Amino acid sequence: MNLNDYWTNAFWSVIPTIAVVAAFWFVLRSIIRADRNERKAHAKIEQQLRAERNQPRQLASTDDERAQQDKLPERRKRLPKADTGER
Repeated sequence: MNLNDYWTNAFWSVIPTIAVVAAFWFVLRSIIRADRNERKAHAKIEQQLRAERNQPRQLASTDDERAQQDKLPERRKRLPKADTGER
C-alpha cells in the first residue's frame, strides 16, 4: 500500500460521515426555519384579529397562566416590604 492509497481510503471513509452530518444539519435547519415562520404568521394573524376587535395583547397564553397573573397583585400585597436600609 502506497501513500496515495492511504489518503484515498481516508477520504472515502470520511465521506459518509460528512454526508450524514450535512443531511442532519439541513433537516434541523428546515425545521427551525419552518417553526420560526409559523410563529411569525400566527403572531401576524393574532395581531390583525386583535386590531379588528380593539383588544390589547395578552401576555399569558393559557387560562392557567391568566389565572396566575390575576393572583399576582394579591400575593404582592401580602409580602412584607423589604428593608432597604435607608433611614
